[in-house]
Amino acid sequence: MEDLNNRVAALSEEFKNIRETINIADKKEELRVLESESMNPKLWDDPDNARKIMQNLDAIKSEIDEIEKLQGDIETLSYIANDSGITEDLRSDVQKTEKEFQKFKLKSFLSGPYDKRNAIMTLVAGQGGTEAMDWTSILYRMYIRFCENREWKTEMLDISEGEEAGYKSVTFKITGSYAYGYMKGEAGTHRLVRKSPFNANNLRQTSFALAEVLPELEEMDEVAGIEIKNEDLEFQFYRSGGSGGQNVNKVSTAVRLIHQPTGLVVTAQTERFQEANRKIAMELLRAKLWAREQAMREANVKDLKGEYRPASWGNQIRSYVLDKKMIKDLRTLVETGNTEAVLNGDLDAFIEAELRLKS
Repeated sequence: MEDLNNRVAALSEEFKNIRETINIADKKEELRVLESESMNPKLWDDPDNARKIMQNLDAIKSEIDEIEKLQGDIETLSYIANDSGITEDLRSDVQKTEKEFQKFKLKSFLSGPYDKRNAIMTLVAGQGGTEAMDWTSILYRMYIRFCENREWKTEMLDISEGEEAGYKSVTFKITGSYAYGYMKGEAGTHRLVRKSPFNANNLRQTSFALAEVLPELEEMDEVAGIEIKNEDLEFQFYRSGGSGGQNVNKVSTAVRLIHQPTGLVVTAQTERFQEANRKIAMELLRAKLWAREQAMREANVKDLKGEYRPASWGNQIRSYVLDKKMIKDLRTLVETGNTEAVLNGDLDAFIEAELRLKS
């Protein structure tokens, strides 16, 4: 019983310290403004802006509710501890509150200017031929499952399918509170070692896939160093190479967008209509330009030559050695033998450890 009382006391103190760094009054004011905007009769005249307002409204309301509920639960346990002491029958309540606090504490590490944003993730097959393309599709499924577990929505933005199997590349958007903050640490090279099903002799083979993670940026975002002029943009239209409906593959709905000053190229081809793909391409370009600007600042250079990638092929972050039942993160040294669970989206241990490492 003394152990439970000590745990509640420690929990209360740690929550108090974090709570003092959060301006709940500012969050409630932000909620009030968003609620006012949501009641504007002309809100849905601009559906895209309306959806963003409603998404932000849900996110900030959920955040306030989470803080207030956790505070109430901790205060209740503290009152019991100080009054009569925590008894054994309340152990499960203490454990549940501790677990909720750890989730809250983890989110407090996400203080970057774009951490609350949706994320745009691209997976690119590297060395390994068909095996690498298959690996890219396995990673894609892994991340989709992870998002489903968190009740985040995903939307395919662009895809290039492999000749025999898998994907040469795939780009998708993750919509959810703090999606970019949680996912940004997944950027880098993912290494797969397994007995290849594409090898007649079932030999052990190593292949690689690159993950890029960018925040979703909007036209109204004021990001220093980014100015997109219409005269700097070259749009090319072509028929999609992927599966689709009556328009895709039959008319030139796919879009390739070239930003001439930097040479950055983005493509979008999953929507049935050209205008929708144009919009996605602009979204991707904004994110790529932002990442390029960040890289130049970090390198302290005025210009960036050659092909640019937000994540480097040399930056290997995790090894998945399936024939030995071992997945290990090379940054945090977190590892597990439950490879099946990880490939089915159980990434919490890896992502949480990386967030704590960077905090």
